[in-house]
Amino acid sequence: MPLLARASAATLSAATALALATACGMLPEDAPDATAPYARLTGPEVVNKALAATRAAKSVRMAVETTSPEGPVEAFVATDIRGACTVTLSLGATGTMELVRTGGTVRTRSDIRTTATDTADRAGRWTKPAPGDRHAELAERYCDRETFLGPLAPQGGTARKGRTTTTSGSDAPALTVTGGTAEGKWAADIATTGKPFLLKLKLRLPHDGTGGGTAPATVEFSAFDQPFTVNAPKT
Repeated sequence: MPLLARASAATLSAATALALATACGMLPEDAPDATAPYARLTGPEVVNKALAATRAAKSVRMAVETTSPEGPVEAFVATDIRGACTVTLSLGATGTMELVRTGGTVRTRSDIRTTATDTADRAGRWTKPAPGDRHAELAERYCDRETFLGPLAPQGGTARKGRTTTTSGSDAPALTVTGGTAEGKWAADIATTGKPFLLKLKLRLPHDGTGGGTAPATVEFSAFDQPFTVNAPKT
C-alpha cells in the first residue's frame, strides 16, 4: 500500500475509534491517555487507592470546617495510627475546646459553657470530660480519620475523574475526583505525586455522628507520616 494511502487509512481508523468512543459514552477518564495522572485507573479505583493510602498513614493532620446547630465549626487535628491525638475545636460564639488523647486517656480544656457554673470551675484547667459531654465526644470523634473516610468509602463507585489542580495552601498537584450521594455531591483532591493521599475532601457529614441530620464539610489532610509528640497535660 502506498505511504499516502497507509496514512489516510490510519487517520480514518483513529477517527472511527473516536466516533465509536463518543457513541458509546466513554468518559474522559476511561479513554487512554498516557500523560494523565492515574490514566490506567477508573475513578473508583483512584478513590480506593486514596482511601487505602490515607488510612495507612502513620500520622496525619486534618483541618475541618463544617456547621452544627450551635453555629460554624472549625477543628484542627493531629493524630497518629496508634490513637494519640490533639484537637482544637471551635464552635463559633459557643467557645473553644482543646482535647488531648494519649495512652487511652482523654483530657480536655474548654471555655464552652454547658451549665451556669462549669466555666468558672474549669477555666484554664485540664480535666477528664464528664460522661455525655457532647463537645468532648465530637472532638474525640475527629481524632479518628475514619470519621471522614468512612462516609466516602461507600460512595467511591460514583467517582469520576476530573482535572489536575493544586490544593489550597499547597503546591502539590492533585487530581480532582467527584461523585454523588443521596445527600448531594462530593469532591476529593488526590495527590498525583508520591503516595496517592487524599488531600482535600468535600462532602456532607452527620452533625453528631448519630445520623441526626447532615451538614456540608470540608476536610484538608496534610503532614502525612510526619511524627509528632503528644504529652499528657497536667491536671
